[in-house]
Amino acid sequence: MPADARGALVKPVNGRLMATWMPLSGPSRIPPGRVRLAWTPAGADRMDVTAHLGLAGAQVLLALWPGLRGEWSGVVRPTVAEVTELHAALRLATAVLDRMAD
Repeated sequence: MPADARGALVKPVNGRLMATWMPLSGPSRIPPGRVRLAWTPAGADRMDVTAHLGLAGAQVLLALWPGLRGEWSGVVRPTVAEVTELHAALRLATAVLDRMAD
């Protein structure tokens, strides 16, 4: 991860993770429904990876994968995809309920 980045905003696209760097100089807020991954070296060929989820009113720790080796996107991708899809489903359900209440 570049020294001037706080992490990468990621989203699943066609079974792959697409990433956009979040610069340290920019806002730290994670957009609702998006996931920010950050990683730091944890020894020889190992990375500590964290994922934070942006919600409407907060950012929450979604997952922590300590000491991952080698190509770790396969470990992280299922969680990012599932949480992104769950967030979209909850937003849709909320919109439907709001309409029904009106």
